[in-house]
Formats: sequence, C-alpha cells, structure tokens
Amino acid sequence: MDVRVLGLKSPVVPTIHHLMNMSDEMEKCMGAPTRAYVQDARAMASTPADIKELPSAYAFIVDMPGIKRADIKVQVEDDRVLVIGGERTRDPPGEEDGGKYLRMERRVGKSMRKFALPDNANVDAISAVCQNGVLTVTVQKVPPPEPKKPKTIEIRVS
Repeated sequence: MDVRVLGLKSPVVPTIHHLMNMSDEMEKCMGAPTRAYVQDARAMASTPADIKELPSAYAFIVDMPGIKRADIKVQVEDDRVLVIGGERTRDPPGEEDGGKYLRMERRVGKSMRKFALPDNANVDAISAVCQNGVLTVTVQKVPPPEPKKPKTIEIRVS
C-alpha cells in the first residue's frame, strides 16, 4: 500500500520504506521470493488476456486500461516467449488541479503476461495495435513447407 495515499507526512515513512527495502535483501539471502517476483506474479495473474488462432496468425488480446501506448512493451525473450507488459501510474498526490482523492479503486501498477509461442510462430513477423485500452498483438504463422515432389530416377539400359 502506498502510504502517501493516507496523507502521512511523518519522518517515520522514509524509515519504513528503508526497512521494507532491507527486507528484500534479507529475503534473497533466505531463498524467499523477492518483492519484484511477487509483484510480477500478481501482475500476470491480474492481467486478462485472450488468445485466438486464425488461419495465418495467432492473436493475443490483452486488456491494458489506462496505460499509455508509450508505456506498453511487447518483446520476445529466449526466441519463443512473448512478453507483453506495461505500468499504469496514479497522478502524484499534489495534483495540478488542486483536488484530492476521496476514494481510489482503480488498479495501478504493472500489467504483464508471458506466452510460450508455438513452433510455427514467426517471431520476425509480429505487429501490435492498441485501441480503447485493448492491445492486440498478432504473430504470423510460418507457412507449412511444400510437400516434396518425388524424384524420378532414369533407368539406363546396359
């Protein structure tokens, strides 16, 4: 939870942040999952996606509400893993309009999904379009190889 939301302006707040960051280092030493890992796992669990197979492509449709196009990343890792991610941030507490939040219910933070691409996915032919908060990533399929024609061997007379 972001303590700035509560309106706390105490010297205790930076100390709490420092202790929380130290706990990450302690968790690493003890083999516990790091905070970054937990945040990524939550982002993946809370980012809805549909996968649609078309005759010549795969379409990955991911909800990315409130995330600016410049803040969305589409990457291919390890040659076969499609990674789609972004981060939605909240306006800083001192908004320029002079208002303050009375209730904050919309989700902020990371949105991320990872997909293992099929063997027939062409990782060199990927396109992405974002419209109305929905990102559609299209991965073209590699065309199937043409069947080989039988080779005719000429028979010689001896």
